[in-house]
This record gives sequence, structure tokens and C-alpha cells, in this order.
Amino acid sequence: MTLKTLVLTTLAITAVALPAMAQTASGNAAWSAPRKGDWLITGRVTDVFSGADNAITTANGADSGLHVDVGDSVMPTLGFTYFLTDHWAVEGILGTTKHEIRAQGGTTDVAVHETWVLPPVVTLQYRPLTGGRVSPYVGAGINYMLFYGGDDENGFKVHLKDGFGYAAQVGADVGLKGPWSLNLDVKKVWFNTDARINDGALKSDVDLDPWVISAGVSRRF
Repeated sequence: MTLKTLVLTTLAITAVALPAMAQTASGNAAWSAPRKGDWLITGRVTDVFSGADNAITTANGADSGLHVDVGDSVMPTLGFTYFLTDHWAVEGILGTTKHEIRAQGGTTDVAVHETWVLPPVVTLQYRPLTGGRVSPYVGAGINYMLFYGGDDENGFKVHLKDGFGYAAQVGADVGLKGPWSLNLDVKKVWFNTDARINDGALKSDVDLDPWVISAGVSRRF
């Protein structure tokens, strides 16, 4: 079982278990959906993974027979959500992940670069329910991909271009005891970067478009 499969399986089990856990907690201190002026601070375990497989070409655009592979990364993240009204909230996430970039094709499978990514995402959320123990939401927003701390590997020299993208989001908070709730969150980020290898001798127009899947615990303030 791959790490990504393990994480996704864990998140799926968590999603199934949320209603039962909330019901178990129903005898505890009352919980209600957040309202205007409230903050939710959420600690999460987050899996960031990309299905990028764009072609690597030569400087004049000829196909090299190779394509890009970007490894996934599981890291802790923080989410900060402020409720503008009972139904509308703004969330920002803070976290950083590390990814290995490989060139693959035929019998070739070689690491070319490893980089940290700071991908802050800000979304505007709509939450339709203001009662009960479950607060589902949908959202949309923007992100900025900042690559830093990169290490070139196996004699390659790689440059990745920073830039803006956009994001969609779906998730839910399920009340536990008092101000505490469980959170399950899924984001899809659309982002394209130009990768230049060995000063442009090779290049790739990479659709990173990562999934950002998280589970965690929230506290209301």
C-alpha cells in the first residue's frame, strides 16, 4: 500500500466515523455551528499530491521521451477561519510541504530536484447550516505557490517559477464537546509552473494541480 493510499484510506474511515463520534459526544457540553464573529483554528494532517505527468522537451520543443513525476507529501498544517456572517467565512491555511521531482520515461527514472513549497490558500466559504452538530461547507479562492530550499540532484539544475493559482474546497466540521469539532477538508488547487532544466536545455510546462486532503481537530474562539 502506498503512502497516498494509506492517507486516503485513513481519511475515508475518518469521514465515515465522524457522525458516530459526534453522536457519542452528544451527551457532552452543547456544540453548535460557528456564528458571525467566531474563529475556528484547525490543526490538520494534510496530504498534498499532484498527478502531473507533463512532457519534458528540449529547448526547441522536441519531445525528449521523458515526463515529469512529482512526489506527494504528508505534513501538519494549520487553518484559520473567520466568520463574516453566520453563513459566510474566510479561511487561510498555513503549512509547507517537500516534494521530489523525477524525470521518467522508458527505462529512465531519475530524481532531478527536491523542493519545499509554501502554498498558502485563501478561500471564501459558504456554510448552509447554522444548527445541529454538522457544519458542511463549500468554498473557492486563490493560492500562491512559492518554491524554496530547492536541492538539485544527479547533476541536474532545475528552476521552478512561482505564481498564483486558484482553488475549490469542500469539507465539514462535526461537533464534539464544547468548542471542539472534527474537521475533514478537501481542496483542489489549479496551478501551472514553468520548469527549466540545465538552463533551458530541457523544459516542461507543468500542471501541478495538486489535491490537498486533510483531517484534523478545530477549536472555536
